[in-house]
Amino acid sequence: MALTKVKLGKYIEQSDLRNNEGKFGEDSVVGLSTQKQMITTKADLSGVSLLSYKLFAPGQFAYIPDTSRRGDKMSLAYNSTKETYLVSSISVVFGVTDEEHLLSDYLYMFFNRPEFDRYARFHSWGSARETFNWEDMCDIDIELPDLPIQQKYVDIYLAALKNQQSYERGMEDLRIVFEGYLDNLRSQNKIEKIGPFLQLVEDKNDDLAYGMESVKGVSIEKKFIDTKADMKGVSLKPYYIVKPDEFAYVTVTSRNGEKISLALNDSDETYICSSSYVVFKSRDKEKLLPQYLMLYFSRSEFNRYARFHSWGSAREIFDWNEMCDVKIPVPDIKVQKAISKVFAVYTQRKEINEQLKAQIRDICSILIRGSLENGG
Repeated sequence: MALTKVKLGKYIEQSDLRNNEGKFGEDSVVGLSTQKQMITTKADLSGVSLLSYKLFAPGQFAYIPDTSRRGDKMSLAYNSTKETYLVSSISVVFGVTDEEHLLSDYLYMFFNRPEFDRYARFHSWGSARETFNWEDMCDIDIELPDLPIQQKYVDIYLAALKNQQSYERGMEDLRIVFEGYLDNLRSQNKIEKIGPFLQLVEDKNDDLAYGMESVKGVSIEKKFIDTKADMKGVSLKPYYIVKPDEFAYVTVTSRNGEKISLALNDSDETYICSSSYVVFKSRDKEKLLPQYLMLYFSRSEFNRYARFHSWGSAREIFDWNEMCDVKIPVPDIKVQKAISKVFAVYTQRKEINEQLKAQIRDICSILIRGSLENGG
C-alpha cells in the first residue's frame, strides 16, 4: 500500500498531569538529553517544590522547547520503562493516541534522526531564546508506512537496543566488582593523605614547543577534551605542559553539576592547558600508580568530597591544599596495578558502549528510510 502522509498532530496528544499530591520525589526527577535519552537531572533541587513538575509516564515523550545553545539538537526522550518520572514544568509531555497507525517506538526512531534535529532548529522561533513549541511539533509532516512495516523496522531497532543494553549490564557488573574491591581496600589498608605522594607541576610552554593542536580542556567526565575557549590572539607561552601520566584539574567547582573537572593524560601525547588549571603527578609511580589514583578520582564519592570542601563567595574552589588532604587506601603496588587493569577494562567497555549507543542512533535514519522505501 502507498504511504500515508499526515500531520503528526493527528496522532499525538499533549499531557499536563502534575505532581500535585507530591507522590513522586527527587529520585523520580529526570533530565532530557540531546542524545534523546532520560538522564540524571543536573538541576539543584535543594528547596525546590516538585508539585508543579510534570508526570512523565511509560510510553510518553518529553522535550524541551528551547533549542538554542544545545549544539543544534533538541533535548527529547521517550519513556520506554515501566516507571513514571518527573520532568520540569517547562518540558512538553505527550503521547501517541493511535497505535493502530503510529507506533511509539517508530516515532522515537523518527525523532532520533539528525534530520529531525535540523528540522526542529530551522522551525524554532524567538529573539532571546528560540523555541520549537507544541504547535510546531504538531505541524510536522510525517509519512507513515503500514503498521506491519513499522513493526518490522521497530523490531530491528529493538533487537540492536537489546544487545547494547545486555552489553551495558555486563559492564555494570564489572563496575560493581571493582567498586566492592575498593571498599574492601579501605578496611584492609591504612588510609593516607595523598599529598605526600604528589608533586605539583608548573612547566610552561615558554618556547612554544606545543601549538594550538595540543591545547586541551578538562571535562566533568574526567577526560581531556578539545578546548572550547576562543583562542584567537591568545599566547600559548603561559600554558602549562601536561605530559603522559600527569593530571590536570579545574579548581572552580561551582556550576559544574556537582562534579569536578579533572583528567589523567593516559595517552602517549603531551598536552598544554590553561595556566588557571592545576597540573600534578605522582611523585613515585612505584608507590602510587597514576591509574590507581585516577580510579578514585572517577568515583562519585570524590565529586561529592571536592564540592563539600570547595570554598569561596563568587566562585567556590577546590584548591591544591584541599586536594593534598584527600585520603585513600594505598596498598602494595601489585594490588594497585591489578585493580587498575580491571578499571582499564571497564573504561574501555564504557567507551565501546557509548559507541554502540551512537551507532544505534545512527541506524534510525537508515531504518526510517528503509521502512518508507518498503512501504511506498
